[in-house]
Amino acid sequence: MRKLHTFFTIILLAAPSFTISANTILSDYWNYQQFLKTYPKQKQLAEQLQQTVLESAVPLSVKQKEPVTISVVYPGQQVSDYWVRNIEAFERRLEELGVAYELNQVFTRPNEDYRQQSASLMEAVKNNSGYLIFTLDTTRHRKFIEHVLHSTDIKLILQNITTPVKSWADNPPFMYVGFDHVKGSLLLADYFKQRFGGEQTNYSVLYFSEGYVSDARGGTFIEQMDAQKSFNLSTSYYTKANRESGREATLNAMQQHPDVDFIYACATDVALGATDALRELGKTDVIVNGWGGGSAELDAIQRGDLDVTVMRMNDDTGVAMAEAIKWDLEQKPVPQVYSGSFELVTSEDNAQRIEELKSRAFRYSDR
Repeated sequence: MRKLHTFFTIILLAAPSFTISANTILSDYWNYQQFLKTYPKQKQLAEQLQQTVLESAVPLSVKQKEPVTISVVYPGQQVSDYWVRNIEAFERRLEELGVAYELNQVFTRPNEDYRQQSASLMEAVKNNSGYLIFTLDTTRHRKFIEHVLHSTDIKLILQNITTPVKSWADNPPFMYVGFDHVKGSLLLADYFKQRFGGEQTNYSVLYFSEGYVSDARGGTFIEQMDAQKSFNLSTSYYTKANRESGREATLNAMQQHPDVDFIYACATDVALGATDALRELGKTDVIVNGWGGGSAELDAIQRGDLDVTVMRMNDDTGVAMAEAIKWDLEQKPVPQVYSGSFELVTSEDNAQRIEELKSRAFRYSDR
């Protein structure tokens, strides 16, 4: 049982940036593993949820008096299909669980049209939704989230963040869920270290828009590379979180430093923009990574446009959110944070391995 209202809003910077220290910028966030180590009960709950996510659905054990109301506001208008797949997996699992629900869904562009986004969020508050699924990337997001936490009874699920905010410890969101940006970035850092060994290597960083995702993915990566004397950061750019701004930033970076060996991209759209620019320039020797491993990235890897990505087992987070709501309805404790798993995928992988990973990652959203 559901009501689905989908709105599309067209919204949205390529500018040079300064080097970021992940330790400094992420100081108000718990590292995912540190959080679980500090709070053993949370670790136990997270492990239980992870096991449940991997198993077949077990129907809700209590009778609902009425459908739960769920509002979703996502930056889903991207080449990356993470957000769309996430909701598909979420709904399919809810249906398998026998949870009656009404869903109001809004997709916007990242880094744009804050007015529309704010209106959609306030509508969710006004309608007194039982659950609100949102994200945390910018200062504006944070201000709204704090309003919800302190002024409403809405149960807030923060998607695409797995590092609890320390200053919200006394009044936390219902749940943080996603794929650990730091872990994914460390996997990519290890790949580039092995790929280039001890050779002197120049690289550029293309951030997402200014905010948490850029800090966690870009800042973490730079910090790892700075610890290796053979890696030199030539340029870094914030983008508008879209493909064209990724292309423009890459053209600027290559004009300034044509000797760049690889480009570290913090998001799918930005990575594909980088490959567009390199194709224009005829630069076939510059390595570019993806981040997330959605369909567009996997296709690009198989074409030879991208060299490597960290692939999220995408649908796990949608399933985790559905199970968390079911547990809540059954009055069971829900873990405060859940992080899905990654697989490193490179251009050396054969089609069979990639298809096997797709079957795991998209087991609900590809039905």
